[in-house]
Amino acid sequence: MKRHSRPCPSVPVFIGALIMFSVLASLARKMLRTTSHPVPFVHTTLNDSQSLSNITSEQGGSLEVDPELDALRHIVSQTKGFYARDYSLWLGWNNMRYIIEAAVLHGRILNRTTIIPSYVYARACEFDNSVCAAYATMVNRGDATSTDEWRQLPLEKQMAWRIPVSLMFNLTHLRETHAVITVSEYLRLHNISADVETTNGRWDTDLYHRGVNIFSDSGVEPSLYVIKNELYDADIVRVDQLPQTMRERGRWNVTHGQVGSWTITEETLLSKALHDAMSSRASVLDWDTVLIVVGDRHDQNETESSSTSSIANTLEENGWEVLYTYGGACGSEAAKDVAVPIRQAAPRNLLRGLYEDFGLIEQDVLLLEGEVHLGRKPGALKFSTLESRERYTQIVLHNFRLTDNVVELADLLSNRMAEKVGGRMWMGAHMRRGDFATLNWTMEPSFEAHLARIKRHLRDGRDILHFVHRGPLYTYKVPLGQADRTPLLLDPPADHDQFYIATDERDLTNLTYLRNQGAVLISDLLTTDDRRTFGWSLMLTDVLSVVEQATLAHAAYFYAHAHSSVAGGVVNLRASHGADPRTALLET
Repeated sequence: MKRHSRPCPSVPVFIGALIMFSVLASLARKMLRTTSHPVPFVHTTLNDSQSLSNITSEQGGSLEVDPELDALRHIVSQTKGFYARDYSLWLGWNNMRYIIEAAVLHGRILNRTTIIPSYVYARACEFDNSVCAAYATMVNRGDATSTDEWRQLPLEKQMAWRIPVSLMFNLTHLRETHAVITVSEYLRLHNISADVETTNGRWDTDLYHRGVNIFSDSGVEPSLYVIKNELYDADIVRVDQLPQTMRERGRWNVTHGQVGSWTITEETLLSKALHDAMSSRASVLDWDTVLIVVGDRHDQNETESSSTSSIANTLEENGWEVLYTYGGACGSEAAKDVAVPIRQAAPRNLLRGLYEDFGLIEQDVLLLEGEVHLGRKPGALKFSTLESRERYTQIVLHNFRLTDNVVELADLLSNRMAEKVGGRMWMGAHMRRGDFATLNWTMEPSFEAHLARIKRHLRDGRDILHFVHRGPLYTYKVPLGQADRTPLLLDPPADHDQFYIATDERDLTNLTYLRNQGAVLISDLLTTDDRRTFGWSLMLTDVLSVVEQATLAHAAYFYAHAHSSVAGGVVNLRASHGADPRTALLET
């Protein structure tokens, strides 16, 4: 058979290829130097966009640890292990946000590195599905999350896009103060392929424990301790920790480590009265009821602080304790905001501390099985001290930050909205449709009636802003609260001013109706340059919604449905910005 000889490349071609290889190699070395900053926790600043690919790299004949993995090692080394959760990835971002916030709190209490999902699912694309699929992996949401909730929808409506969790909040900033890594980073630390990460968010108790920590010499796979879901807070009141003073007055009997039980004491008449005032199946008593039952025993001329302290002492003497939690804007539990702090009271013998029960577990991974967000306050527990609740408020309001591109774009949109109303204060609302309309959870049965309701409350908001404009200003009762002076500096809205509407409504007829009624939508404010500067993720409705939340945080007045966690996220942002609580209404 005739053999064909391969033509030899010319010298110029060879030299050109060599030059190109040298340029690319130099660029790669430069990128590595500028994007990797391995410094010890708490000051570790891993870039959100960095991926962990190489465990080691060979340079100059010596074996060196990948700097990104070394930075993660520093985070993990200052805690006693890992705290893992079963995450409900089928939920929307704002639900996932407060679940992750609670997980970070638990990890901090237990001195463990919190493991969060590597990605979440964006539920809609602003353009054709194929456009978003060119930038993010498109999946069938039901298949990926093991649920049939969307099976009745047309196939194109069942799709979702898998995006890094770091697109939704500033993970780099959170890592400055909290030990947090993603599932994929945990897997790489244990030399396990990131491809095994579950698509539904559940912790795989088998595959996730088949590797060995690459920085350990033991050769032992990570051990596991599972907190059964039914044991988390069934028939008890779960708190963060039992203070030493509380243990002493309740004569806490330690059985092993910190685990123990309260000494049984004879119930007093006041304790019986408090129990009688509790509703059936309740484990805590609201503070207003406490004041009715206990308040009559105290001097009505006392100051609020001294009266509260006196009532707390009375409760403690009768086997009860004051607990600290959140009331929710307008009393709604669904919003999950941390802007309205409240007190409650509970029998001491029902209290169990997360730290006492699980703080001394020695296994490498501590897993809380199942989900614990439904029917629970922010943090998925209550706080035994005012200080611990305020620390959590700071975590939510200041440690969980929006990404820089979201903040910058929201500032631009807010300024453009101000221009549309002649430089006066502008008002905004969240109009939840979508799944709320399907489930009949909207405030009104028809779209027109829904908008009319919003406009009616915005008219009330305009009157409130005229009052607020005269001062003085107030802030939410949150740490580091400093009043935003904008309501004093700008004129209140005029009767004819347009208003901003953030909505998941996509019916073109309804959107036209909104505009004809004076509403401004985000598509009316965004420019092509905005989209180019922000990046491809703005095509995803969930990312766009975060931008809208950040924009509504600047509104002089804000109205929304209290049963939406989207609205709760806006309230948190407004509280962190120093907004006056009178300038927001979450209607139940």
